[in-house]
Amino acid sequence: MTGATGQVGRLVVERLRTAGEKVRAVTRGSVEPGVETVRGDLREPDSLVGAFEGADRLYLFPVAETAREVVDLARRAGIERIVVLSSGAVTTGHDTDFHLPVEQAVEASGLEWTHVRPGAFAMNSLHLWGPSVRAGRTVIDPYPDQVDQPVHEADIADIAAAALLEDGHNGVAYTFVGPEQLSHRDQVAALEAAIGEPIQLPEVTAEQALEHYRRQGGWAAASAEFLFGGQPYSAEPGEPQPFVPRPSEFRARTYAEWARGHADDFR
Repeated sequence: MTGATGQVGRLVVERLRTAGEKVRAVTRGSVEPGVETVRGDLREPDSLVGAFEGADRLYLFPVAETAREVVDLARRAGIERIVVLSSGAVTTGHDTDFHLPVEQAVEASGLEWTHVRPGAFAMNSLHLWGPSVRAGRTVIDPYPDQVDQPVHEADIADIAAAALLEDGHNGVAYTFVGPEQLSHRDQVAALEAAIGEPIQLPEVTAEQALEHYRRQGGWAAASAEFLFGGQPYSAEPGEPQPFVPRPSEFRARTYAEWARGHADDFR
C-alpha cells in the first residue's frame, strides 16, 4: 500500500485487513497498529528498494514524476497486479500530466492493472470549507449554484479494494461520480442538516475566494488557482478515453451520508 494514510488509502487498508490480507504500508507517516510499515517516499525511488519484496499486489498513489521508476521496482520485486488511484479527468481528457503518466507507466509494465478514476471527492468540502465553518459557520464560495456529483471516499475504497482482491477487473479503468447532481448551495444545506446549525453563504467574487483560500493554506491554497483562478488541469487537453462505470454491485453513497459521517469535523 502506498498512500496508506490518505483519505482513500486508509479505508483500502481497512477493507484488505477485514478480508484477512497481510498489508504492508509504504509511508513516511504512521498507520494503525497491526499493519506492517516500511519507510519510503514515492518521490524518492531509491527509498523504495526492497519495499515491495514479498508482495504480489500494489495500490499505487499517483506521483507522475517517478512513476516509471516505481513501477519498475515493483515489477522486479514480483508484484503482479497494480491498482492505481487515478481521476475521472483522465477519462474526459483534461488530465494529461498528473494521473495519466502514472496509468501509462503501469500499463507499459505488462502487469495486471486497474485504474480507479473518481470524480470530485466529497472530502474536498472539508478541506475547503471546514476551517470557516468551524470558525464562523460560513462557507466562502463564489459559485454557489455550480453543480457537482461529489464522490464519497468509501465508494472509491470499495472499488479499489475489490480490484486488489478479486479477479475480473484487469485492464479496466472505472470512471464514476456520486449518485446526485448537487449545487454547492445544496451541499451546504446538507452540512447544515448534519451539524444542526445554519451556515452562512455570503456573496463573494472569485478574486475574494482566491485570496481567502490562499490565506487558509494547505490543500485549499494549493488548489485555489485551479478552483478560482482559471488554472486548467493541463496545458493541452488530451483525447477523451472510454467511459467504464463503476460495477453495478457497488452502492453509491450520497453526499448527505458523507456529511453526517463527517459532521464532527465541521463542528
